[in-house]
Amino acid sequence: MNQANEFVFLFRQPALNQSPEKQEEIQKKWMDWIGGIAAQGKIASNGLHLTPDGSVLKTGGVVTDGPFVEIREILGGFIVVKADTMDEAITLAHGCPAIDEGGSVEIRSAFA
Repeated sequence: MNQANEFVFLFRQPALNQSPEKQEEIQKKWMDWIGGIAAQGKIASNGLHLTPDGSVLKTGGVVTDGPFVEIREILGGFIVVKADTMDEAITLAHGCPAIDEGGSVEIRSAFA
């Protein structure tokens, strides 16, 4: 049997202020989308949700506060999926709610 590889999906989204109703709608889309991947047995790890704020350590010990002022999007979290190929991982990424909100899914091969 062919062992699936693991791929990390990094979710990048614009930093938007949304109403509680819109946030609830988006949360449902996320749950449905991830639930569909889980139903296929393709989730290796639910990953983590990340807060929009943070700090960046740069060369020379310079620390800047987030949300990473160099970009207008936030890294919202990640999951790890199982897929045989990069093409299969990309197919699993389709339908991600981050894309609907003007964001993106960065897909990377994972290894130990």
